[in-house]
Amino acid sequence: MTDAKSPVPAFEMAKFALEGKDQRKSFVFLARTAETAERYDDMCKCMSALVNWTKSSKADLTVEERNLLSVAYKNVIGARRASWRTLNADEHKDDALIKIYKGQVEHELEAICLDVLALLTEILIPNNTEENESRVFYLKMTGDYYRYLAEFITGKGHDDKAAQFYEQALTLAQKKLTPTHPIRLGLALNYSVCFYEVLKNRQKACDLAKTAFDQAISKLDKLDEASYKDSTLIMQLLRDNLTLWTSDQTEDRIAVEDVNDTTEGDA
Repeated sequence: MTDAKSPVPAFEMAKFALEGKDQRKSFVFLARTAETAERYDDMCKCMSALVNWTKSSKADLTVEERNLLSVAYKNVIGARRASWRTLNADEHKDDALIKIYKGQVEHELEAICLDVLALLTEILIPNNTEENESRVFYLKMTGDYYRYLAEFITGKGHDDKAAQFYEQALTLAQKKLTPTHPIRLGLALNYSVCFYEVLKNRQKACDLAKTAFDQAISKLDKLDEASYKDSTLIMQLLRDNLTLWTSDQTEDRIAVEDVNDTTEGDA
């Protein structure tokens, strides 16, 4: 029986004997297993190991691997962002103990964001030199995690970096992806949320969301069956945000982000 005073042992990748095995397949298998078990912190470690494994070979991630990377970190960061918003509610702001607790949550948030941003900016983006779907995906994801940092850290330029990466992603998406492509739609959704909630520019948020929605709706008849569900879901989220942002009751509600993380659209 474990001593009650002993720390809970953490998941350790080193304990898995992968020598002599197909390491890439093993990392993916472990990540899928962790996802099934809803152990998303472990899943992040598996995907971080996979991304680092690709560093020397400069191999790009497959669509499935991108999906797993996004799902892992989105679940880990999502739970803590929800906690931070609860602790940051007006009724808690002046409580000394809540401030300490919120500080601990912010420390975890920052560590997670910096971890995934290192994978993106030091490995995945430099390794991908093609103007393709993968690059849009990585640029968008980088914008997302700088936006998460900007939500609770001010004066460090995270808001500007989020906007820069989103803008790079949007410029490339408009060149390479159709208006109905789930990644392009998810990018427009999250970039518009960044304009509204972080950059405090309601007009640009509304313009971007409306343009993306209108362009997609005009091409809906050309949407292939495989992407139809993903694309129309994100279009609905764009419309929901537009309704929210143009109403008179925006103060007490939170904009919807791209939460469609189990699909190719925002994996």
